[in-house]
Amino acid sequence: MKMRGIAGEAAVLAGGKMAAQGISLAAYFVLTRLFSPSDFGLYNIFYSYIDVLIILSTCKYELSTVVAGDEREAAAVSRFALRLNTIVSLTLLTAALVLWTTGTLPGNFAPLGWMVLLIPPLVFFIGTSRIYCTLYNRFHRYGQIALSDNVGSGTAAVLKIVFGLLGITPSGLPIGTVLGQAAANVNYRLHLGSLGLPSTTAAEGRAAARKHRNFPLFVATKDFMNTFSANLPFLWAAAYFDRAEVGLFGLALTFTLQPVNLLSSAFERVLYARTAEAVRERRTIARTIVRFVLLLASAAVVVGVLAWFFAEPVFTFCFGERWNGCSTYVRALLPWACLALCSTSLMFVSNVFSTQRIELYFYIAMLLLRAAAIYTGIRMGSFLLAIRMYAVASALTHAVLTAWYLWQTLRYERSLKA
Repeated sequence: MKMRGIAGEAAVLAGGKMAAQGISLAAYFVLTRLFSPSDFGLYNIFYSYIDVLIILSTCKYELSTVVAGDEREAAAVSRFALRLNTIVSLTLLTAALVLWTTGTLPGNFAPLGWMVLLIPPLVFFIGTSRIYCTLYNRFHRYGQIALSDNVGSGTAAVLKIVFGLLGITPSGLPIGTVLGQAAANVNYRLHLGSLGLPSTTAAEGRAAARKHRNFPLFVATKDFMNTFSANLPFLWAAAYFDRAEVGLFGLALTFTLQPVNLLSSAFERVLYARTAEAVRERRTIARTIVRFVLLLASAAVVVGVLAWFFAEPVFTFCFGERWNGCSTYVRALLPWACLALCSTSLMFVSNVFSTQRIELYFYIAMLLLRAAAIYTGIRMGSFLLAIRMYAVASALTHAVLTAWYLWQTLRYERSLKA
């Protein structure tokens, strides 16, 4: 693998996603003046359920399209994932209707009210888009991925602003998100024919699903625990603290971790496809991956130091006085963000070498550490303490994961020499 090729393809993906996220983040300059911290706190609670449920809707089968043996197998497993996503989404819709109409919404669902009915369609649209995205990734159609990201982000941003101006709060935020994801989904679907996927039967889909059962067994389980633990501040701690404080943390999290997720997702997609090809052809990979991690870590440290010193004036200027306090959470999250950038960019390594079972143990440990952090914060009556301990637990786990991913690539290099 060559760094120049990786950088070029990642630039297309990251550039498209950066434009999409730039639209979303730029909208916050307006949205934070139309919606209160409490409105954003409720939206953060809403979306935390989406993050968790989306993993169940596809069971991560979409990732197997990249490592499928041929185009027919990739088409079969992706269609299986689409059917699974539809079934799960319809089941969620039925459950949401029953709970809402009977007035028995549990826990953090209760403040959402009728907005729980928006959860199933959003799960469906995001799940379908992820399946299409990995198909386009297999065929290196990064431009189409970037286009769909921009369509979705642009639609969501415009609609949220319109709803805010019309005074449709706080529901304007989740409604805009649903419609934006639907727009991205449609754009993927319109260009799907250009991939030339062969027709497959339901039996072929089931056979492909059995072949790639490591993805639901280990990858989905790992991602579910990681996502669940990552959303513990909203799923658990939010029930014990002021919703406005949760909103401040949510905004800090958005501007700290969202750029990290943007870059790592782009690098991970490109490296996943290229590394899988290199391993199939028994070519070297370690030199490129080690250099990539060193460059990424160096850049993360520089940006992190700048963010540490300038977060307070930037947040106050951009979002107004009522968002004072965000910078405190930004500083707490920075070490986690820097280490997560390296770790999540290499998440594909366990898929390439089929070491998902071992990787699962790392995420079990992170879940336990994060849960202990949130519990301690609740017991001490401090949301900020909970977040600080939670961020430290996350940073330590991502540091160990990065070392483990690199160790696997070096072990593969030794096998080539042997």
